Amino acid sequence: MRESPLYQEILQEGVQQGIQQGIQQGIQQGIQQGRVKLALRQLTRRLGTVSPQLQAQIQQLSSSQVEALGEALLDFSTTQDLVAWLRSHQINS
Repeated sequence: MRESPLYQEILQEGVQQGIQQGIQQGIQQGIQQGRVKLALRQLTRRLGTVSPQLQAQIQQLSSSQVEALGEALLDFSTTQDLVAWLRSHQINS
């Protein structure tokens, strides 16, 4: 049965779909990592050094939360502003 053309065709389709899904997932992860990296760079420029603990919390944000942080950080003047923002978005600090 494994040598049958139909089996091979179905197997190949499954492999192709898996590859496409993997590529799409990888692209999405790359985009998310880029957004987080940009937000961290902006925060560092705005506030100075961002602690590893806060960096870890930011890395756990969803895409929409990172986008919201990117806008909100323009109003931050201290690290406490960042901590308060993270708390208000249910991220443990």
